[in-house]
Amino acid sequence: PGLSYTWLFNNTTLDLEEDGRRFVSQATGSLYLAKVEPWDVGNYTCAVSSAEAQRRVWGPPTALTLRGDGVMGEYEPKIEVRFPETTHAAQGSSVRLECFALGK
Repeated sequence: PGLSYTWLFNNTTLDLEEDGRRFVSQATGSLYLAKVEPWDVGNYTCAVSSAEAQRRVWGPPTALTLRGDGVMGEYEPKIEVRFPETTHAAQGSSVRLECFALGK
């Protein structure tokens, strides 16, 4: 609660209103890009801010590159589960299990 997320592209804050292909979830902080173009290649950095704590921190940059073979989006379906085999939780608490799928 009270966190806001901003993404930087090559050290410049992304202007999401300018480009409808990009979206940042304020619930998770995830950046989504639709239809990646050659000019999207570069370094992406997430910045998390807390007004209450009056603090802002940056994550490490993540490089986006294009595949050299020119094949984009033609992958075999793949599902990655991002949680341990056993998850412990206190009664009444919330648990978040993430699953990611990609393919066409």
